[in-house]
Amino acid sequence: MTYIVAGETLEADAEGYLLEPDYRDEVCEAIAAEEGLTLTDEHWKAIAYLRDCYREDGQTPNMRNLLKGLQAGVLPEASGNLLFELFPNGGAAKQGCKVGGLPQPKGKGGY
Repeated sequence: MTYIVAGETLEADAEGYLLEPDYRDEVCEAIAAEEGLTLTDEHWKAIAYLRDCYREDGQTPNMRNLLKGLQAGVLPEASGNLLFELFPNGGAAKQGCKVGGLPQPKGKGGY
């Protein structure tokens, strides 16, 4: 599978996750459109957190750690229900990574 963003072809696996991370906002918008999502400020906050975790740790947090991290900082109103509303196809720990231009999470979504 591939995505075409600004004339550039980005390689993805069969499930639509990029093989190499790409942090451009245009990439998020293109993948979100493929996923049928319109990105809101809440989406962008969750995506930014996931990207920061990936940059720092080389992996992304599982749902529980993602929720705790968001609540402690960028999205204090975060709840499991809110994250599943934002990312209804697999939740924020999986679909959030895909839309954020990150590779598929390893194992159970990280550490």
